[in-house]
Amino acid sequence: MRFFVIVVAGLLSLGLAAFGVVSAQKAAAPAASTSGNVRVASLAQHVPAQPVRAPVTQIAQAQTAEAPASATVTPPAAPAQPTSAAPTQAAQTAPAAPASSAPAVKAGPNLAAATPAAAPAGARAPTNGIPACDKPGGMGLSRIVEIDTTGGPGFGFEHFKQYDFLRDKEVVLTFDDGPWPVNTPAVLKALADNCLKATFFEIGEHAMWHPEITKQVIAAGMTVGSHTWSHKDLAKNPYASDLDLAKQEIEMGVSAVHAAADAPIAPFFRFPNLQHPPDLLAYLAERGIASFSTDIDSFDFKMHKPEQVIKSVMTKLEKHGKGIILMHDFQRATAEAMPELLRQLKAGGYKVVHVVPHQPVTTIAKYDEMIVQQDKLSANNTRPASNVFHTIGEYKGSPAPASATSE
Repeated sequence: MRFFVIVVAGLLSLGLAAFGVVSAQKAAAPAASTSGNVRVASLAQHVPAQPVRAPVTQIAQAQTAEAPASATVTPPAAPAQPTSAAPTQAAQTAPAAPASSAPAVKAGPNLAAATPAAAPAGARAPTNGIPACDKPGGMGLSRIVEIDTTGGPGFGFEHFKQYDFLRDKEVVLTFDDGPWPVNTPAVLKALADNCLKATFFEIGEHAMWHPEITKQVIAAGMTVGSHTWSHKDLAKNPYASDLDLAKQEIEMGVSAVHAAADAPIAPFFRFPNLQHPPDLLAYLAERGIASFSTDIDSFDFKMHKPEQVIKSVMTKLEKHGKGIILMHDFQRATAEAMPELLRQLKAGGYKVVHVVPHQPVTTIAKYDEMIVQQDKLSANNTRPASNVFHTIGEYKGSPAPASATSE
């Protein structure tokens, strides 16, 4: 009997112990679940939102070129986090630019015929082939990259570090201070002979003086941006102390180049002397105009011989490996250097990337009117030229002596 009581007591103790363990687990479960939710929510607050569209998108690539594995863009894993196909990780992870809040503007002509439409958010950008160059010994383009200038992104590592869309041994050719007689057409010929495209940042006054050359640049398929009205350093007075005057210098340049081109131009801008006042960068951001600095400054404006320009560019390229190259089609030495420079770029294994805008620049009506007034030097310029002047005498040269004979 005593043994039976001991056994029953033991079983009872084990049952009570098991019941206590189960109760403790049930009591602890809600607390653990709550703690887990709090931790996850806390992490979610620190995860940045994925950008809907990066400002840089590859839209075409040479048919024979093969993108390196690191540059391959894969579709997003989940539709909740759409990304645009961009050539570099830096561009893919950059924050989206703020929406433009520009003043009342006049839209330029549609670029749809010249520029392929960008892929919608969440879709991969189209990868179109670039035909092989049909010019003997021509270099040919490697890629075409589209720039969405919303929010005024900056490019060129000398001043802007956020976006790097170039792969190793890729360059973008840019030219400032044109258009200019003889020199700009010579640069265009060298580019055409190599099936290449470049970006030209034109001075407004020069474009108004030589609109026929600006039209040649456009007709050649180049990208045309602006470089102020008269190449004033906007970081110096009176522009540094008068924001409205500085804006006028920028906007008159945009309006003048747009008028000279009589066609869409890009919302691309380069500051004279590469001086970037913060207030004006903010203004360009509102206008949806991208700022271009440089990676490789040739300093060709200090050079008088083509070989000096070539050495400057190639030496700096060997050091940096790639980059946006700043030159001047205003300079004779640069124009003369272009055929050999392009030959050396090809021999060195470098590839040229062409940048195009996602949308054209817009102009502001009051600055358009200023340009019209600049072009009206006299209120009496209303009669046709044939009614104003005509030749009444002309020297024809001395007649050859009677005894002279030709052989």
